[in-house]
Formats: sequence, C-alpha cells, structure tokens
Amino acid sequence: MNFDGLKDAIVQMLTGMHLKININTFENDMTSFQRRDDVLTVLIHLGYLAYDRDRREVYIPNEEVKSAFGDAVQMSNWSQVIEAVKQSEWLLRATLQKDAEGVAKGIDTVHENNTSILNYNDENALSCVIALAYYNAMNDYMLVREMPLGKGYADIVFLPKKHIDYPALVVELKYDQSETGAIEQIKEKHYAKALEDYTGEILLVGINYDKKSKKHSCVIESWRK
Repeated sequence: MNFDGLKDAIVQMLTGMHLKININTFENDMTSFQRRDDVLTVLIHLGYLAYDRDRREVYIPNEEVKSAFGDAVQMSNWSQVIEAVKQSEWLLRATLQKDAEGVAKGIDTVHENNTSILNYNDENALSCVIALAYYNAMNDYMLVREMPLGKGYADIVFLPKKHIDYPALVVELKYDQSETGAIEQIKEKHYAKALEDYTGEILLVGINYDKKSKKHSCVIESWRK
C-alpha cells in the first residue's frame, strides 16, 4: 500500500527534501494508519524522522537514518527507485571520469523513471533528481545544498569524506538555459577557488534541463589551484 504517497514521500526525503505534514490526524495508538501523515507521525515519535515545528515539515535527520531508509527501499518492490540507486554508483564513476554525455543520459533515465515522484518545474526540483541520481555517492561524500562559496551559493557541493581520495564536486544547475552557462557561473563567482584549501582537484559540473526536449546536458571540467 502506498498510503496516498507514502513511498513517494520517503523517496523525496532520501533526496534531502523537507515535506509538509499534518501531525494532528494521528490517533496515537500505533496501529490505526489511515493516511500517509499517520505513518510519518509515528516515525517522528519513534525518532526515525525529525519534525520542524515552525515550518511543520518532516525530514530525515542524519546519514545513519538515511542509510536505513535506503536499505528499506532496496528490500521493497520499488523497482524504479532501486534501479536509480543502483545506477548511482555508475553515475559517480562516469562523473569522476568526466564522461559528461554519460552523466546526462544517466540523469535522463532517473528522471524518466521517477516523474510521478519528482516533477520538474524549477532548479530546486532538478536538484532533487540529482540527489537521487547520486544517492550512493553519499557513501564517499557529504552533500551540501546551497553552499555559500565565493560570491554566491553553489547549488550542490559534494565534499569527500575523510580518507576518501576523490575530488570535490561543485554542481551548478540550470533549468531551460545551458550547461555552459552553469559552468561559467561557477567560474565567475569563484565557487571552486573558495574550496581550494579543502582538496587538490575539484570537478566543476554544469547540468541543464531542456524543457522542450525533456533532456539533460552536461559539461564537466577540472579545476586545480
């Protein structure tokens, strides 16, 4: 049973999203689940999910819990999401090899297979698809959204965890614009330079989604201090 979007909600939170929730519908007996928000409220009470009272939003609080939910997805029949998670290992390798065409096609596949969950309408929605597409990268990286760097905020930054000998990834997203424009923004706002004390090599990744063709395009460049 999907409880009117429970599975979709879990997948969205796996990508880092915070979701609106009504915790007042729950009967507080741990057995009477009538809707999605009832189940999410129980998970809040049990400590698996965090709740922002001011915003009335639920979210996954840390990497350990995110990993547990990821395992649950793997053991379920969510075939399209499972495939995206499996493909994310390949996608990271393609990124590190600077295979921009392969990266674009991989993101296309994740988007096409999960359109009912992750609908596109702006760069924020695009960032959720990117987070799902790179899900397994979380084993080696810490993902930071809207990271303040240089003269602005980088859309997504992947910072290697300690003892991981991978380059940092600075990802800039564009919606119905151009991937080269994304790369130029990274350079013009000195995003990479602001990370020069963190790691030797940095990969600049520009990704654009073309609304008309419904395809992604990508440019990947190396930056060294």
